[in-house]
Amino acid sequence: MDTDVLVVGAGPVGLTLAMDLAARGVQVAIAEIRRYAEPPNVKCNHVAARTMERFRRLGVAHKLRDAGLPADYPNDVVFRTSLCGIELTRIPIPCRAERYTAREGPDTWWPTPEPPHRINQLFLEPILLEHTAKLPGVTLWNRTQVTGFTQHEHVVEATLLDLDTRQERRVRCRYLVGCDGGSSMVRKAIGAKLEGTPVIQRVQSTHIRAPGLRALLPGKPAWSYYAVNPRRCGTVFAIDGHETWLVHNHLNPDEPEFDSVDRDWAIRQILGVGADFAYEVITKEDWVGRRLVADRFRDRNVFIAGDAAHLWVPYAGYGMNAGIADALNLSWLLAARVQGWGAEAILTAYEAERQPITMQVSNFAMDHAAKMIRARRAVPANVEAQDADGERAREELGREAYALNVQQFCCAGLNFGYYYEGSPIIASDGEAPPPYTMGDFTPSTVPGCRAPHFWLADGRSLYDAFGQGYTLLRLDEGVDVAPLLAAARERRMPLSVVDVAGAQVPAAYRHKLLICRDDQHVAWRGDAIPADPLALLDRLRGA
Repeated sequence: MDTDVLVVGAGPVGLTLAMDLAARGVQVAIAEIRRYAEPPNVKCNHVAARTMERFRRLGVAHKLRDAGLPADYPNDVVFRTSLCGIELTRIPIPCRAERYTAREGPDTWWPTPEPPHRINQLFLEPILLEHTAKLPGVTLWNRTQVTGFTQHEHVVEATLLDLDTRQERRVRCRYLVGCDGGSSMVRKAIGAKLEGTPVIQRVQSTHIRAPGLRALLPGKPAWSYYAVNPRRCGTVFAIDGHETWLVHNHLNPDEPEFDSVDRDWAIRQILGVGADFAYEVITKEDWVGRRLVADRFRDRNVFIAGDAAHLWVPYAGYGMNAGIADALNLSWLLAARVQGWGAEAILTAYEAERQPITMQVSNFAMDHAAKMIRARRAVPANVEAQDADGERAREELGREAYALNVQQFCCAGLNFGYYYEGSPIIASDGEAPPPYTMGDFTPSTVPGCRAPHFWLADGRSLYDAFGQGYTLLRLDEGVDVAPLLAAARERRMPLSVVDVAGAQVPAAYRHKLLICRDDQHVAWRGDAIPADPLALLDRLRGA
């Protein structure tokens, strides 16, 4: 083999997969068509808490926290008649300097060691790239395109094309993972098909430089602005907190083509500036919001993740973050096979777990998109009127906008509520996981749920104490776990023990023992070691 795993694509999903595999001692090669450090697209603006939790364990979270908007720049979400217009409502979100200490606002209560981080992909991806490229066991091939592959027993042989020299070469690997975006060659090659709703929303996106814009904005600045007026509705993100902005012009259903609306006119209506206001277009892109999920995520030793496996309207920032969740789910399963303790069937858990969750999250996003589209079509004609009726219209619109969108931007449910049900490597005990919404969830230790976070007596995060593979949480030190540890040694299965005596353990922990997976999901729970510990461990390792 030339490498254990070949990753196709060095975007955030592919880089995270490579980082996580390398941390487990797996040899990884990444093929990327762009040049090294070539600027990425100005897309994702939000790194979710679950993603930051893993970046913490991978040693890159602090680098990300120090990048993006200025430390004191508010991360609020504001609804106005235009950027320079009248404020309707505001969702308060702490700036990064206060992210760990803030106690006011709808997302400061989250039970996690790493709350979300607002940072554009322009800043995020270079940090991930630099970190990954320095890791032992990682090989990065830039300006390299994977043009095809052939699967044999226990090996994938890929054909790589050097885009500068036009020379081809062959690479042999145990596994190949396509993180190669919405037009994925890998997805097409394994015969997977995207299914769902092909068109939900058309959007004109424009990355602009406007040094004079911030001085025109009334009141406290914000990370995200929603402009709502009868002429145009759009969204604007502050990119650097000084002069660069990303403007999304949401086309209406009766505007079926991207050239249906003059781009410059729409930008000025969203910003609330006149024809004399100067700005520079850095990049622009027209794109279609969809809800599409691949009908399969795997063909033998080839897998797909991220946009290669699913595409949807990017509400709640869950395009990239869902892709990273794919990568983190797949990484430890591949490592289990490479290290030899995971049985072949452990790999079936990837599609069995991630595809249903992808369907759930995509439906959350599509449902929210439909509500937003309806809201944009119902903007009162007098929303900008300087009279009592106009003020009443703005107050009502502000209340509706807050109620609809606070769950999108403070989406604890999507972060912490999702669970893996019916997985072949989770030992269910018959209790149903609690339901969740985009914004809310109930902490639970039902197998398949995320192990609720708490701080250990020594001040560490529970997740900082997790080992690779599996971790046995013992809430009662009087329970003898020696037979289970002996069974793990017999199966060469990594299983560490964490005693939580002295910690303020959440009420959701109702059992004396829990086995948690490397990705923080509960795999088993009980009050005593089962009579046949080998049978339990064989279930968990896919045997």
